[in-house]
Amino acid sequence: MLSGLAAGTSEVTGFLASEDCLATLNAMRALGVSIEQPSATHVIVHGSGLRGLKGAHNSLDMGNAGTAMRLFTGLLAAQEFSSTLIGDASLMKRPMERVAKPLREMGADVRTHEGRPPVEIHGGLRLHGIDYVMPVASAQVKSAILLAGLYAEGPTTVTAPAVCRDHSERMLLSCGVRLTSAGLSSTVYPPRRLESQRLNVPGDFSSAAFFIVAGLLGAAKDGLLIQNVGLNPTRTGLLDILRSMGGEIDILNARESGAEPVADLRVRVSALKGIEVPAAMVPLAIDEIPVLFIAAACARGETLVTGAEELRVKESDRIAAMSAGLESLGVVHEVLPDGMRIQGRPDGAAFGGGAIDSHGDHRVAMSFSVASLRAAKPILIRDVANVATSFPGFVGMARSVGLDVTELPA
Repeated sequence: MLSGLAAGTSEVTGFLASEDCLATLNAMRALGVSIEQPSATHVIVHGSGLRGLKGAHNSLDMGNAGTAMRLFTGLLAAQEFSSTLIGDASLMKRPMERVAKPLREMGADVRTHEGRPPVEIHGGLRLHGIDYVMPVASAQVKSAILLAGLYAEGPTTVTAPAVCRDHSERMLLSCGVRLTSAGLSSTVYPPRRLESQRLNVPGDFSSAAFFIVAGLLGAAKDGLLIQNVGLNPTRTGLLDILRSMGGEIDILNARESGAEPVADLRVRVSALKGIEVPAAMVPLAIDEIPVLFIAAACARGETLVTGAEELRVKESDRIAAMSAGLESLGVVHEVLPDGMRIQGRPDGAAFGGGAIDSHGDHRVAMSFSVASLRAAKPILIRDVANVATSFPGFVGMARSVGLDVTELPA
């Protein structure tokens, strides 16, 4: 998105050809940006300039990408043309007022349907900077406001109630945008232009998380080496949580890739113990909580996770979906409004088998794939097509490290 606004040509390597990322590419193309893709992992973006986007002829389809829909809402709020954002059945149920409200405070005309998509953005309005305090820590909301702030009159400040991801701030800085951060606040100053760049994208920590837990649970007796993992400190709460549970995870070959820290992870088979997860760590691990539930189910003693109410409004109600799956496997647990209390299996006792409904949620489906490492009988996971939204090739990679996973025909 930022490369499309930049002056000149940007080159991205390490691109993930997932459905979410491809939906973003298609939307930028529909907005008049010329994009080449010489290979699955290599993208060349010929920037249209900060004010060079053009109105799309049709609604912009975000597929299952909630991040894309919220970020595009911010980006398009300041354009001269109008836009409509739609998505798949799951995305059309997700809350969008959390983005629309602050954008309206900036002077934008953003309309939702009872708080959900389609999102209608009526262009041609001048925006002004605001000082916005988010009621919930959300990198998606923060990023949407900062993108709109690129076009506003005066600076725009966003303050979060807790630490949340800062990828957008790092990327804006690398594009030459003046942006300052102080504590939990970020302020963007409208630029005259964005600079093009060469970017190598590190491996996604949320994708690595499934293999980190798999390695701890014994996917390979000699452990796993997971290479080129992005270790942005606003993303790696799961590492600290698993280490507190007794997980043996070493960080090797730490380095920088552009504006992001990167390293390799050595994961060893470990005897995990249950803990009370500190509430401050939950926002730093929110997308990894489903696979954390699997780790907790394999740990000795009780694990308590609270402060994770955001899981209720993801691609599915992840607390409810994970609870139903854990119940099918015979895991003793208690559902809380904002999390879960899980009683681990004593002495590494195996799960039973059973049928799991992932509710079309990729992270639920992949989490229960990891659970198969400790199952005495087969686990059937239904409605898994959306795994491709974030991790195409997951099944093949899972099999390569010791998971006995088979993808059945639809």
